[in-house]
Amino acid sequence: MNRSMTTLVAGLALGIAGSAFAGGGGVITGAGEATVAVESQGEVRHNTIEIDGLNIFYREAGPKDAPVILLLHGFPSSSHQYRDLIPLLSDKYRVIAPDYPGFGASDAPGLSEFEYTFDRYSEIVTSLTDRLKIESYTIYLFDYGAPVGFRVASARPDKVDGLIVQNGNAYDEGLREFWDPIKTFWADPNPVNTDALRGLLTIDATKWQYTHGVKDLESVAPEAWIVDQAYMDRHGNSEIQLALFYDYRTNVPLYPQWQSYFREYQPPMLIVWGEGDFIFPSEGATPYLRDLPDAELHLLDTGHFVLEEYAEEAAALIRSFMERQVASGD
Repeated sequence: MNRSMTTLVAGLALGIAGSAFAGGGGVITGAGEATVAVESQGEVRHNTIEIDGLNIFYREAGPKDAPVILLLHGFPSSSHQYRDLIPLLSDKYRVIAPDYPGFGASDAPGLSEFEYTFDRYSEIVTSLTDRLKIESYTIYLFDYGAPVGFRVASARPDKVDGLIVQNGNAYDEGLREFWDPIKTFWADPNPVNTDALRGLLTIDATKWQYTHGVKDLESVAPEAWIVDQAYMDRHGNSEIQLALFYDYRTNVPLYPQWQSYFREYQPPMLIVWGEGDFIFPSEGATPYLRDLPDAELHLLDTGHFVLEEYAEEAAALIRSFMERQVASGD
């Protein structure tokens, strides 16, 4: 790690996460117990659709009449993060993974042309499902995909077949040391506090997100962070990302609303969590079991981007969950 990244890490309190806490109900396992043979098949199509005047890119695979799994990406990624998972599910499920505006291959208009908020992202995703005439879906929620997906789900609970949460937060317990400088920015977005976060937009920070907490560094392909960084380095994109850092503050007051949605509707939930994640540590995973005691919780020995190490294991867990909870209608 070079000196600049070391300084950033120290300044943002980025260190080794503490040991994972596992409590409450549900099922808690390691990755090894979930491994089953999964055949990879299904052509992935790369599509673009116009929504609200923007070209929205999405990956799609699987039979048109199959149950739908909607994959929502996080920061600093795009639907590219699901490149390994999609073929492992698309023999039996219709899998759709969009890029939000400002990410991946979707349009990235300037701040004066588009309101970069999680509310707008949820509206874009909802419009996408409407345009594709999807009647119901299971949502995979990761990182930024959690506040987007929980907005979508709680607004239209009748359309939700299930929820798959992977390192996506909905509880105060999940915002720990990593978030301290971001909370300072929320309280006062002055130039000093803004510039303090620009280090999170660098290639060193992006690589760190993919490699911190992983069990086997050699299993993480470098194109993962290289592709992400190429999109983030586009002209004007830094300001887009800073706007989203600031808007993330609007998610926290919605946590009680989302928790109420969990308790009232009891959507089937599978939680697959990298317990080495310092951004969204496992302290944010276990509280789901308070509101959804029948949820399944699996803590895996990896970091933030679980699928880089455990795509096959995650696919096996998802297929089992879908077969038992979603396809059966239980």
